[in-house]
Amino acid sequence: MNEIDETMALADTLSMKAYELGLEYAPKLALAVITLIIGLWMIKGISKLVILSMERSKVDPTLIPFMDSLVSWIFKVLLFISVASMVGIATTSFIAVLGAAGLAIGLALQGSLANFAGGVLIMIFKPYKVGDLIESQGHLGVVKEVQIFNTILIAPQSKQVIIPNGAVSNGSITNFTVEGKIRVDLSVGIAYNADIDQAKAVLMDVLEANDKVMTDPAPFVGVSGMGDSSVDLAVRPHCHPKDYWAVYFEVNEAMKKALDKNNISIPFPQRDVHLIQS
Repeated sequence: MNEIDETMALADTLSMKAYELGLEYAPKLALAVITLIIGLWMIKGISKLVILSMERSKVDPTLIPFMDSLVSWIFKVLLFISVASMVGIATTSFIAVLGAAGLAIGLALQGSLANFAGGVLIMIFKPYKVGDLIESQGHLGVVKEVQIFNTILIAPQSKQVIIPNGAVSNGSITNFTVEGKIRVDLSVGIAYNADIDQAKAVLMDVLEANDKVMTDPAPFVGVSGMGDSSVDLAVRPHCHPKDYWAVYFEVNEAMKKALDKNNISIPFPQRDVHLIQS
């Protein structure tokens, strides 16, 4: 009988303890569950609001899903820490572990984080976009894709160039497309005995005959210098960036043919050598 009484007493004690714990933690647990449900619903609404605001701001489409995921996870981590604290779980040590882990990961991935930050800045401020002709970090090409960590260019030789966004955002960027026009710098030399005005008129006719050369700004032909064997003429047509190489090659070929047709010679390099007898 004594053992049965002791067992019943222990069961009564445990039941009472469970009842007390239930009275103490049930409201906290219920409040935590309600907070979790409402918090997840609010986070979903915030994510939709972020997506909507970024779409209205015409942010690069590549950035929208990434920023949505980033914002969502940040708020979810904060929500779960708050819910755990409401239940009574000590979160101080947990936060310290997260901080230490974040520091270690940040130090290990500082290069990648710099590229990530550069990618975000590029997508927000948009110094260039897909399809632009740019020059950066010594590379010239058309932007094929702007990723979170890298920018991909297609070089004139049809080579794919991958440039880290950290280097791009911290360096100089030349965008040839943003103004809608680009100047093609050409040069041709004529003989010293040639008629400069005639040569300029012939070259101007070549530029005006090319339908890819813009009339505004107007093309320009002028004397740029006196070389060892020729008078150097600067030829400066403007065109759309996509027509740059077409204008470059077409105008060079047309200038040679037009000068030959008008008997204006392009001299070879030459030197006068004087021999003095002793």
